[in-house]
Amino acid sequence: MILEKIDQLLKEVQTLSAKNADEVEQLRLKYLSKKGEIAALMADFRAVATDEKKTVGMKLNELKQITTERINQLREECQEQDGGEEPVDLTRTPYPVRLGTRHPLTIVTNEIIDIFARMGFVLADGPEVEDDLHVFTKMNFAADHPARDMQDTFFVSQHPGGDVTKNILLRSHTSSVQARVMEQMHTEDGRLTAPIRVVCPGRVYRNEAITARAHCFFHQVEGLYIDENVSFTDLKQVLLSFAREMFGPDTKIRLRPSYFPFTEPSAEMDVSCFICGGEGCGFCKHTGWVEILGCGMVDPNVLKQCGIDPNRYSGYAFGMGVERIANLKYRVNDLRLFSENDTRFLEEFESAG
Repeated sequence: MILEKIDQLLKEVQTLSAKNADEVEQLRLKYLSKKGEIAALMADFRAVATDEKKTVGMKLNELKQITTERINQLREECQEQDGGEEPVDLTRTPYPVRLGTRHPLTIVTNEIIDIFARMGFVLADGPEVEDDLHVFTKMNFAADHPARDMQDTFFVSQHPGGDVTKNILLRSHTSSVQARVMEQMHTEDGRLTAPIRVVCPGRVYRNEAITARAHCFFHQVEGLYIDENVSFTDLKQVLLSFAREMFGPDTKIRLRPSYFPFTEPSAEMDVSCFICGGEGCGFCKHTGWVEILGCGMVDPNVLKQCGIDPNRYSGYAFGMGVERIANLKYRVNDLRLFSENDTRFLEEFESAG
C-alpha cells in the first residue's frame, strides 16, 4: 500500500510545474514541509513490516531527493524568468541606509598631513601606551617636572625604584614618536643614516577636567626636521607656508618667545585672524592674532639623549592641537562636540569630507 503511494507521488513530482516563486513555495509546503505528503509517508513508515523496511526506506529517500531537486529546479527557472532578482530581504530596515561622513578631526588631520607631505615630510606613528623614557626623559623633562605628576598624567603603572623604562603611561604628547624615530635613524657614532623629516599625528591624554575648552584626550600633529645646518629661518619659512596653505594666501604669522623642555629657543606661533583680517574682533579677542601652535629648535640635550651628535646636527620641531585648528576652521566653540558622536553635528561636515 505504502509503495503504491510512493510511486504515485514520484509520478506527480516529475510533472510538477510553477509560474512564479509563490507557486514554488506552495509546492514545497505541500510535499516537503513537516505536514506535507512525504512527512505523512514517513509517519506511515513506522507501521511497515520489518522485512519490508529496507525496500520502503530506500524508496522514501529516493522520493524525498527527487522532490527536493525538482522544487529547486523550479525555483531557479522562476528566478531566471524574473530577471534573476533575489527575494526581498524582509529583515532590512524600511528606510534607505545613509552613508557616513568623515569626522571633522579626521578631515583636519588629513589636510595638515597633506600640506606637510608636499614639503617632504613623511608620516610616523607610535604607541599610545608609552614609557616614561620616551615621553619625558628623552624629551629633556626634569625629574621633578610637574608633567610627571599623577594630577597631570595618566600613569598605568609606576616603578617604585624609579626606573623610567618601567613607568607606563598614556602619552601626553606625540613627541614620544619623535624620540623613537631619532633612536632608529642614527649610527653608533651619532651620525644620521638619513635626514629626519617626519610628522607625527595621534591621540594624546592629559588628566584635565572635561569642559567646553578642555578634554582628557585630544589630538596632535607634531613635526620634526633634523639635518646639518638646520636654522630657525627654515622653521619660520615652513610654518609660514603651512599657515597660508591652511588658512589662506594672505595669512601672516608672528612668533612669540616661549618655553618648552625639548626646544631652545622656543616660540608660540600666532596667525593673523582670518575673520577680521587682523583688525580685531571677538573671535581673536580684538588682538588681530590667533595662537595655533608651539615650535622651536630641538634642544641639544634631546639630540644627545636620542643618540644623535648635537655638535654635527641641528633641527626644529613644532606641534599643534588638531581640535584647535578645527575650531579655527569651522568655529566650533565646544570641544566636547568632537567626541559625542552627535549625528546632527557630524552631518554639518558632509561637504568638507
